[in-house]
Amino acid sequence: MMSISQYREAFQDYLDLKVQVKEPKNLYEPMHYILSLGGKRLRPVLVLMATEIFEADYKKAFDAALAIEIFHNFSLVHDDIMDDAPLRRGQETVHERWDINTGILSGDAMLINAYQLFENYEGETFKELARLFTKTAMQVCEGQQYDIDFETRDDVGIADYLKMIEYKTAVLVGASLQMGAIVANASKQSKEAVYEFGRLLGIAFQLQDDYLDAFGDPETFGKQPGGDIIENKKTFLYLKSLETSRKSEARQLEHLYTINPVETTGKIEAVKNLFENSGAAALTQLEIEKYTNKAFEILDKIDISEEKKRPLKEFGEMLMKRKV
Repeated sequence: MMSISQYREAFQDYLDLKVQVKEPKNLYEPMHYILSLGGKRLRPVLVLMATEIFEADYKKAFDAALAIEIFHNFSLVHDDIMDDAPLRRGQETVHERWDINTGILSGDAMLINAYQLFENYEGETFKELARLFTKTAMQVCEGQQYDIDFETRDDVGIADYLKMIEYKTAVLVGASLQMGAIVANASKQSKEAVYEFGRLLGIAFQLQDDYLDAFGDPETFGKQPGGDIIENKKTFLYLKSLETSRKSEARQLEHLYTINPVETTGKIEAVKNLFENSGAAALTQLEIEKYTNKAFEILDKIDISEEKKRPLKEFGEMLMKRKV
């Protein structure tokens, strides 16, 4: 087994080889741009890692890993348009650097390209990968729609929010691991278990992302600080804060989420103070730990050696402690 950084480096070399700018440049340059911004490459690394964990050559999974990474970045391009986000990974978003129409079209091309990559697999492997990808892609779209709907709903609960982040984020993490297991022709039980491990880890990952959006270092996090607060997103932090605050503080928080001030710094700090004073910030960190530990419980039951489990456990621990 290689280290996470070695898998990431091997994948990056493959991405650089396969993703090239061609004509028309205004279609392909934005695709190359978003993929060249780096990112953590978590999902493709999981595809490669799972393939080797289940006793196959990780290189066989390069195309599945690239499909996952291209799809993930396609969703970011479109999400940034919907959120009118100015920054992605500390750089201009695609629609800011080009324009909205270019962002939409290049995103569409990325989705098609992701599907194309599965054509490099044959028979049952192709069918299984394509079936999982289609199901996952639809769930990601459903999760995005829930996220949009929540902006105008005033009855969103924590269970609603957890379902939204499961669909929008966690299922893609689960699918990444299951794709590696599919390429390796692992047992049905192993495919299902490694998917569940990834799904739980994905929920923890998104909760951590929400926490870092409010309390992370903007220099390392790479996004506009307090972006979720500016957009009045009903995150776990917000919902838990409403649940645990005194009535007067809850009303204050709800009021802050009805305004869209030009000067956002004061609003961000006021909301962050409410998150901390209510205990929601600390409770969010406990929730991250809870889902990570649930994932580890699933991992313990997978029928592979402890040596093979170690990289996945290290991966989960890394996500829980991450600052970016």
